[in-house]
Amino acid sequence: MNDTLHVLLVEDSPTDAKLVMHAIRSAGHEVEFERVEDAASMRAALERRAWDVVISDWSMPKFSALAALGVMKESGRDLPFIIVSGTIGEDLAVEAMRAGAHDYVLKDKLARLAPAVERELRERKVRETNRANETALRVSEARFGQLAAAGIIGVITGDQLGNVLEANDAFLRMVGLSREDLLAGKIRWRDLTPLEWQPVMDRGRAELVEHGVTAPYEKEYFRKDGSRVPVLVGIAALDPSRSIAFIVDLTAQKQAEVALRRTEEQFRQAQKMEAVGRLAGGIAHDFNNLLSVILSYSEMLIAELRPGDPMRADIEEIGEAGRRAADLTRQLLMFSRQQVVEPRVLDLNEVLASMNKMLPRLLGEDIAIVSRFEPTLGRVRADPSHIEQVIMNLAVNARDAMPTGGQLTIETANVVLDLAYAAEHHGVVAGAYVLLAASDTGIGMDKATQARIFEPFFTTKEKGKGTGLGLSTVFGIVQQCGGSVWVYSEPGRGTAFKVYLPRVDAPLDSSGLSTAPTMLRGTETILLVEDDDRVRAVALGILRKHGYKVVEASNPGEALLRCEDHPGDIHLLLTDVVMPQMSGPELAKRLAKARPHMKILCMSGYTDDAVVRHGALEAGIAFLQKPFTPPTLTAKIRSVLDG
Repeated sequence: MNDTLHVLLVEDSPTDAKLVMHAIRSAGHEVEFERVEDAASMRAALERRAWDVVISDWSMPKFSALAALGVMKESGRDLPFIIVSGTIGEDLAVEAMRAGAHDYVLKDKLARLAPAVERELRERKVRETNRANETALRVSEARFGQLAAAGIIGVITGDQLGNVLEANDAFLRMVGLSREDLLAGKIRWRDLTPLEWQPVMDRGRAELVEHGVTAPYEKEYFRKDGSRVPVLVGIAALDPSRSIAFIVDLTAQKQAEVALRRTEEQFRQAQKMEAVGRLAGGIAHDFNNLLSVILSYSEMLIAELRPGDPMRADIEEIGEAGRRAADLTRQLLMFSRQQVVEPRVLDLNEVLASMNKMLPRLLGEDIAIVSRFEPTLGRVRADPSHIEQVIMNLAVNARDAMPTGGQLTIETANVVLDLAYAAEHHGVVAGAYVLLAASDTGIGMDKATQARIFEPFFTTKEKGKGTGLGLSTVFGIVQQCGGSVWVYSEPGRGTAFKVYLPRVDAPLDSSGLSTAPTMLRGTETILLVEDDDRVRAVALGILRKHGYKVVEASNPGEALLRCEDHPGDIHLLLTDVVMPQMSGPELAKRLAKARPHMKILCMSGYTDDAVVRHGALEAGIAFLQKPFTPPTLTAKIRSVLDG
């Protein structure tokens, strides 16, 4: 049984209505119908529900088939309209069909009615499908038109000869051409494509011929100014002679990929530098302990020898070699950011001004120095001696890059590094900075050299001509200040180093370095805590020789016991920072409960500045950097005791 058929019957005769419904039901249809016989009731019925078909008598006292057809059209419904009549002639039937009726059936041949209804229902479905397809096509065309005009992607059509027939504004902007160029026939696919991309284009053309469409592929187009734009292209055939291409500009994506690779490379470089820094710091730690012994014993031996003693010169050479080694370890500690610093609020312009006389002598007469200082330069927080060392090392590096002379330009400026810059430079935090730039006109560097320029002991100089610690020291000092340093160079075009130091909003610190006291001897009692036996022995000898009474301990636990057992006053705790069991600052806190008036002096050859500064110096504990010598040790002790 078919679905129920809903019939709107325009008929004034109930008897004829029954005959019409019987004819339809006889064909196996379930039928629901409503009979109307004037325009008003027909309008109401059309509004009240949906109908499958309208069947109308030709002529009625109050209504007619043509009038009913007009009401249906007025309602906007597209329903099969079939006329059933016993009086309609050929001429009237033609008139009715022209007016929009779909068929007519004579009342004495109602057997034709059900097949006519079924046929019209099928054709109605076809019409509805066609209308839906036409609507979808119009929507699709409108959407395509919007897409082509929106500038999201480039759209072009072309012929088999490679001529561009049509192009949207997005594509024209992409290649820097105008619509006049297009209308003049100046745009050809092959002319737009660089020579090295022609094989890719040929493969795409072959794929288009074989399959009618190409998989998206990357290539480049020439722009009108000769530059190139990277694109993603997909092509589809419109007909045997024309095709359409969709082009996506990949410039932003390629830039992002380059930025990502640069960031990854910077991150790998930072990891490598961090690992090398830890290694350098570890070496410096052990070396500083050894140098404390070498320097101290050499100075004590020299003090015991007469000026003309033949051994004196040899021991002085030992001391001089030890001092040179101490300079190297000091640079290693700067690189690895493990040297305790004494930062102050500085004006870089003032630091540079104080070096005006020294830099020309350092560089030589064949190198001109050009200074460009920002008059309203912001302030930075750094160790003054370290900043001077940064400037010295950059100047020396520039001098070595200009063996036949040239120009060194030193600049300062206030800059703001934004989020975009920070995203492209690993480790940089967006914010306000002071720029110190040193640019030379020297031989420049290739990419491979730039990648290693800040590594300790890496140098491009001849063997024996340099230590390779100058720029690594710059790197460590700048990092310790919370800044960053970047190098920009090309072979034959000079080099520029740009140092960015965080800008601080604080008044200048005009305090100078304290002078060493003249009195180096003493009679106070000192608790010496050092886990290295050789360092403890030499410190013990220096202190006793200079009049101090010494209570020694090889570890913090032993120090606690010695302090508890000692009956008299202990005036100073001299302790290493990094030891087993507990650190020197922790030991000082433990002992402060029992001896609150005891002063503290920490010493170390290897420590993270943050540990010392937050664990010791902020608590008012003085610090002595290893390696020490008898004068530096006794002067520092005297300074702490007298302070």
